[in-house]
Amino acid sequence: MTKAAWIGLLAGIGLAAQAAAQQAAPTTQMIETDGRKLAFHVTPGHGPAIVLDAGGGLDSSYWDGLAAELAQRTGSEIITYDRAGAGASDEVSGPWSLDRATDDLAHGLEQLGATHGVILVAHSVAAEIATSLALRHPDWISGAVFVDGSVPQFYTEREIARQMKLYAPVIAAAKAAPPTPQTKQLLAIAGSFAATSSAYHKLAWPASIPVTAIVSAKTPFDTEEDARAWKKAQADFVKQAPNRKLVAAARSSHDIAHDRPDIVLKAVGDMATRAH
Repeated sequence: MTKAAWIGLLAGIGLAAQAAAQQAAPTTQMIETDGRKLAFHVTPGHGPAIVLDAGGGLDSSYWDGLAAELAQRTGSEIITYDRAGAGASDEVSGPWSLDRATDDLAHGLEQLGATHGVILVAHSVAAEIATSLALRHPDWISGAVFVDGSVPQFYTEREIARQMKLYAPVIAAAKAAPPTPQTKQLLAIAGSFAATSSAYHKLAWPASIPVTAIVSAKTPFDTEEDARAWKKAQADFVKQAPNRKLVAAARSSHDIAHDRPDIVLKAVGDMATRAH
């Protein structure tokens, strides 16, 4: 190959790399619903879309590192978003509503055209939204990864009562502190916790949709009794269908995405491969 040809080839590779980098840059779309605006952040790629939803009190920035890595590894479209009152999204008054949160996500995905073969990645309380969405639109979803996600089996009457007692001092401190987006979300969730959790306990993830449940070593709880109940609920959830898998995230707190990103990346990558 001549020197000129080599120069041309290298220039072409450089332009292609630059184009790929530009293509992978996420864009933010403000989607209006019920007079409110919700921020959806989209990294372009091929389908199916991978939708990442963070836990309570968190916004889409929780996934920044993982979203970029997933886009690079899978080539898939990556969608993160800020729930109402988080990040760049408008607030909504009153206690947290699972139905309203599901409405928001469903509307956003419809507006983005992401309603086929979607993979849901849900951390903590976001698994409740994922479950509600999957029950409404099972034809939209090809699989899910729960990252220490809330599963219905955990929320027995006894456990709900324990959680309300356990978090009472935290709620009191949040009420007394200057308001922040995080404390507002916490108080909104606390305001409907018992009723929402009791209703969620009666739901069941669709048996036709595969799901991987990643469980942290520490769990969200400091008490041994609650930690055991959390792990048992995860195991019971997985046993309900043969297309479910339980993955233990050793050396991890509830913040699995940052403590053990390798485990999350593998689980999502495997689910994406299965979906193609």
